[in-house]
Parts: sequence; structure tokens; C-alpha cells
Amino acid sequence: MKPKIVVVGSSNTDLVVKLPRLPRPGETIIGGTFSMAAGGKGANQAVAASRAGGDVTFLAKVGNDHFGAQAVDSFKNDGLDIRFVDVVPATASGIGLIFVDQNGENCIGVASGANNELLPADVEKASELIASADVLLLQLEIPLTTVEAAVRIASKACVRVLLNPAPARQLDPNFLKQISLIAPNENEVELLTGIHIEDDTSVAAAASKLHSQGIPAVVITLGARGAYLSDGDGGKFVPPFKVEAVDSTAAGDVFSGALAVALGERLSLQDAVRFASAAAALSVTKLGAQPSAPGREEITTLLMSANQPAGSSPG
Repeated sequence: MKPKIVVVGSSNTDLVVKLPRLPRPGETIIGGTFSMAAGGKGANQAVAASRAGGDVTFLAKVGNDHFGAQAVDSFKNDGLDIRFVDVVPATASGIGLIFVDQNGENCIGVASGANNELLPADVEKASELIASADVLLLQLEIPLTTVEAAVRIASKACVRVLLNPAPARQLDPNFLKQISLIAPNENEVELLTGIHIEDDTSVAAAASKLHSQGIPAVVITLGARGAYLSDGDGGKFVPPFKVEAVDSTAAGDVFSGALAVALGERLSLQDAVRFASAAAALSVTKLGAQPSAPGREEITTLLMSANQPAGSSPG
């Protein structure tokens, strides 16, 4: 059976401009191509988890506009359970403005819109669903009180909680103690721990500090350098998959969505990270957020071609 994944988070429409390089403050660069794609960290992760083999329910809010209607249609096409995706009257949907350079690096600005209306009361309505999940997956593009409410429900029911702490912000230690696994990137882990990632030693030190805050498992994503995982009994680097990067937008979200599925399938942490790394690597070879999320077959093919098996296909 497919693992039951519940994702509570944001839904945006991404407006993407591809440029030779990212503009400096006050600078205008001409000649970029434009595209529009479904995005938002929560939606990206939900779609990625579904395509990776999860049975995914998404909790979100969209605006009563064209962007919101498109998002809901897209969720249906990807097979998400959208019972808890609500349309907010007289409110705009979330919008992400993204610049992508010729090396695939990006910078992003977000207008949250309806995402700010996803409140703890909305999470409470889905408490039975959260309590029966294999994994609860969360990010920080919605009100923190809503994230905290979801974590309380999952923690009480002994449901595994996976947090991608993005966009980066300071988090209460009491909140962190309820997280089963945290998956920050280099910038996010520096904000959480105060440790600047420079080398292998600093990565291990940052993971240790997160463990000291009560988090049992830590996965730090390191971009082209791969990922570092630690379960408190020692750390290990997982090498990256070599691909030609086109756009890194949502690579972290694809990683988190695929990681949730692998954890729900009860893979070891190392195999789960390999699976998620393969999914993220495939995502950077395509332009856009949700359009870049690979299917299960693509992920399995990359793992097999790299001679790095990570579990079998779901039943």
C-alpha cells in the first residue's frame, strides 16, 4: 500500500523569468524568457510526494481567482486528496516571482495572499486524518501557529513529523522537540544553529546542535555537494547525482516530498535520503516548480543507473 502523507502548507503560482544572470539591486536585465507554473512550497511537496508514490492529502488555502482555480485543477490531475483545500473569497492566491540564471540559480519573492488564511482551526478539522498518517510534512510559508497546531496533533498521535524549515526563521525549542526529522539547507541550518557551513566539520556540528535541541534525525541538504544525514549515532554524507542543472527552483521541495514517501515506506534513513536525492536531481533538469517533480519510475531508473537502489516500488 502507498504510505499516507499529509502535507499542510502553501500554494502559489510561480511567475518565472529566465535571465543570463540574476540582477543586482536597482538593475534591469533584458532578454529573459517568461513562464508560469504551479508552485508554493506546500503544493510543491504534496505534488512531489504524490508522484514519488505517496497517497497524499493536502491542506491549503487558495484565492477566489484564476490562479486558485488553476491550482485546484492541477491538484486533482496529480491525484491529491483536496478535501481540505479551501477557496478564500475576496482574497488573492499566493504568487511567487522568480528569477533564474543560466546556471539554474534563482532568487524568489512571494506574496502570500490566501496562504495567510490557513489557520489552526483549519488544521483541527483534519485532526483525525493527521493522526492516521504515516508522515506529516510541513514547511514555513503559512502562519507558524498553524504549523504548530499540526505538529501538536501529530505528536500526540505518535505520527512522524518531517519539517522543511523554509523560508528560514527562528523556531522555539519546545516546538523543535516535537519534530521527528528536520531537513534544512545550508542557509536554514545556519539560522537555526548559528553555525556557518564551511566544511565537513561545521556540517556535523550543526547537526549535533539540532540533536541537542531534541530532534532525533537531521538531514542537511548541501546542493551540488549532496546531503548529510545524522540520526544521533553518527553522521554520513550522501553524494549527489550528477545531472545538468537547468533550474534549481523547488529542488528542496521535491527532496522533502520524496523523503516523506521513502520514510513512509519504512526505508532506512540513508536509503530514504538517496531516494530523495535522486528525485531532487531529476527536478533541477527541468524548468519550473511542480512541473519539475519526477515520477516514481524516473526516480527508480536514476537510482538503478547509478547503482544505488533504494527500496522497491510501492504496492
